[in-house]
Amino acid sequence: MRTGNEPVTARSPLRLRLWLSLWGLLWAVGGAAVFSLAGRPGWAAACGALALLAAVDLAVVVRRIRQGPHYQPGRDVPPYEPPPGS
Repeated sequence: MRTGNEPVTARSPLRLRLWLSLWGLLWAVGGAAVFSLAGRPGWAAACGALALLAAVDLAVVVRRIRQGPHYQPGRDVPPYEPPPGS
């Protein structure tokens, strides 16, 4: 529910999340490669699972960025009334 006190200059954290996902993906893939070469299959699997998680997060972020901005009411739109009975 819109309360009317939302920040006027609020920004989405998706760009930051995009770069953090990329950074995590690079480190996780690198860690998986190094640990597999070092003969540590457990750590390589953990890094691989982390890389998979980062790749899924990256795909979600890219999808949401491509959806574009969604409608947000401006300053001239008054707050919505609460639904009856709540």
